[in-house]
Amino acid sequence: MQKLQDGVRLRPIDLAREHGLSTQAVRNYEADGVLPAAGRTAYGYRTYTPSHALALRAFLALIPGHGHQTAAAIMQAVNRPAILDALRLIDESHAQLLADRRTLTSVESALRALDPSAVAPPPRGPTVVSPPPGGTFVGPLARRLGIRPATLRKWERAGLVEPRRDPHTGYRVYSEADVRDALLAHQLRRGGFPLERIAPVLAQVRSAGGIAPLESMLHDWHDRLNARGRAMLTGAAALNAYLEHRGAMPPAAEAAAGRRTKSAG
Repeated sequence: MQKLQDGVRLRPIDLAREHGLSTQAVRNYEADGVLPAAGRTAYGYRTYTPSHALALRAFLALIPGHGHQTAAAIMQAVNRPAILDALRLIDESHAQLLADRRTLTSVESALRALDPSAVAPPPRGPTVVSPPPGGTFVGPLARRLGIRPATLRKWERAGLVEPRRDPHTGYRVYSEADVRDALLAHQLRRGGFPLERIAPVLAQVRSAGGIAPLESMLHDWHDRLNARGRAMLTGAAALNAYLEHRGAMPPAAEAAAGRRTKSAG
């Protein structure tokens, strides 16, 4: 990365070459507000400065951690300038990363809690119909999970569990795989997952034939979250370099200016 001195004038191609971009991409970023407006020569050609180079570096560094759309919104806020808006966007990305980590922890806890061999036996009594070997009925399974049978039927309609029907009685029969799915669904619901997000996870468990093949998926998930966290640090450093170079208004002063503007309105 080249170090640029104040007073240097740069062409679009100079900014583009450092990152392997086209000059049109640089012009588009300027038009979108990701870069500050360029100066113009007497002949109308764009001229950029070290501040533009730092802005482009910051934007590209923010993308891996925050995504293209949020990175663009952060830079647009900085260039308005609206530093507090930029900081809020960054905070929201960090909050989303924390939520994703908690989601992963919930999934891992749910997978560890699965023990389909411990199927609750049906209640005793002369009128009780015994389930087939390795299976259980809706009542015993609901009691084991501490939920109502109606909840299990709702999960069935949402595709979370797929019990078969006993051909003689018409009762729902939950196999060991169904019990596994119900246990996982129950853990994920307790972790705050909506039904529409649980169904794809269970579909993957079924297609994998069990939970063991999902270990690699969990490792990959951890790696992606860690990479996002590191990328956010890299993006923060690049953005801070840009802010320091352009002498951004301190957030407290900006907030006071915003309050004065609202009062005047």
